[in-house]
Amino acid sequence: MSDGRRWGCREGIAGRGGAGAGFPAVGAGAGGGGSLLKGQPTRILLFRGRRAGQAPLSPPSCLLSRTAMISQFFILSSKGDPLIYKDFRGDSGGRDVAELFYRKLTGLPGDESPVVMHHDDRHFIHIRHSGLYLVATTSENVSPFSLLELLSRLATLLGDYCGSLSEGTISRNVALVYELLDEVLDYGYVQTTSTEMLRNFIQTEPVVSKPFSLFDLSSVGLFGAETQQSKVAPSSAASRPVLSSRTDQSQKNEVFLDVVERLSVLIASNGSLLKVDVQGEIRLKSFLPSGSEIRIGLTEEFCVGKSELRGYGPGIRVDEVSFHSSVHLDEFESHRILRLQPAQGELTVMRYQLSDDLPSPLPFRLFPSVQWDRGSGRLQVYLKLRCDLPPKSQALNVRLHLPLPRGVVSLSQELSSPEQKAELGEGALRWDLPRVQGGSQLSGLFQMDVPGPPGPPSQGPSTSAPPLGLGPASLSFELPRHTCSGLQVRFLRLTFRPCGNANPHKWVRHLSHSDAYVIRI
Repeated sequence: MSDGRRWGCREGIAGRGGAGAGFPAVGAGAGGGGSLLKGQPTRILLFRGRRAGQAPLSPPSCLLSRTAMISQFFILSSKGDPLIYKDFRGDSGGRDVAELFYRKLTGLPGDESPVVMHHDDRHFIHIRHSGLYLVATTSENVSPFSLLELLSRLATLLGDYCGSLSEGTISRNVALVYELLDEVLDYGYVQTTSTEMLRNFIQTEPVVSKPFSLFDLSSVGLFGAETQQSKVAPSSAASRPVLSSRTDQSQKNEVFLDVVERLSVLIASNGSLLKVDVQGEIRLKSFLPSGSEIRIGLTEEFCVGKSELRGYGPGIRVDEVSFHSSVHLDEFESHRILRLQPAQGELTVMRYQLSDDLPSPLPFRLFPSVQWDRGSGRLQVYLKLRCDLPPKSQALNVRLHLPLPRGVVSLSQELSSPEQKAELGEGALRWDLPRVQGGSQLSGLFQMDVPGPPGPPSQGPSTSAPPLGLGPASLSFELPRHTCSGLQVRFLRLTFRPCGNANPHKWVRHLSHSDAYVIRI
């Protein structure tokens, strides 16, 4: 990269350099979804050049302390129940403010609400993480980007100290959460958000959930098991807190690495591809002693930008890439190796983006056929779903969501396999497929009655002009051991000082899942 090409974009606070402890996501949607056009800024991007071999950019340590001042902080469940409430300055309306925020949030049209809202003389800034709303209020003229960064760091801290961020873990660790807030914020001003520094002050021990059981595999977690047959670490192993219990002497030296990609696709009614976008992250959760060095080897053909070529085979190309501030890039240009010495806890090592050019076929193709008899109001929808993954791969938790015309109340179905399930709900057809093998085809025939004024007698079903309100279809799925960009981790090597259990355990997983996979009917 001697031509001075920028590695991409570095996240931070607008107008003030890099994000102090890295670049935790500041998206308000679950999993970082949303966009600026919809009022949901998923990232605050500052284009700052950092070349291979250059020293990491050192952000100002007191950046948030100078700018972020809040009046209240509270955490709400997805249903609006207050889990945590902290008033730092006493200049607000008390606990009623949390109820006011949730009423204002649910009263807005659309699925995605703006992360910054205003009521009277009070500003509400919030993010949504794991189904929870983390909200800060202020009556001062404070930069919203600073508060979004603060909320993201608080979400990371709570996940590190409670093991994971969910309604259950927050409810079990209320005392620990309040102790963290007392140490992080003083009279609404930020003191520190460093996980390593706070370890010296936090005395409350976390309350962890029950031990992992193979008979309790309900979902695919970020760091964890997918099925009973998989040989990756169980989810509870990576969901334990970084602050070990003083009576627990069995803490393991472990590190978990996930390559996670979110796939957004828009397919026209004639089957042509209109848009495709891949947002990828390499996430690390470390339980190694501080100062341990981790070296992550990526695919050697990994290319940044359209003009760069590496190796003799087809390259693994991305359009943009950004790194955590602790990553050393001295070996990245020559060998595609990332080197870092992370503190205990979770961080995002690298983010990357790829648009409009996937190296492999799309995982799913949908072939719909619609017949509608206007006279009787009979609607027949035939759906054939083809999985274009390699034969040894599979998709899990596949769900097709198809909006239907208003008033549909009856459904008859013919499915191609017994494990499938389809039902009507909230004006849409939901077709669930627990597991789809690569190279297979599944189909479903659905017949419905569409009420309405009687139309003229017809000569038979019409295959043109489907009824108003039908479609578009959307797919949600998870692809374990698969990346749409082709990026793979070649190796994960550790160098650390022995402490406790000297044998380290390394877990690496690749996972892709849908973000917005839409097919027009």
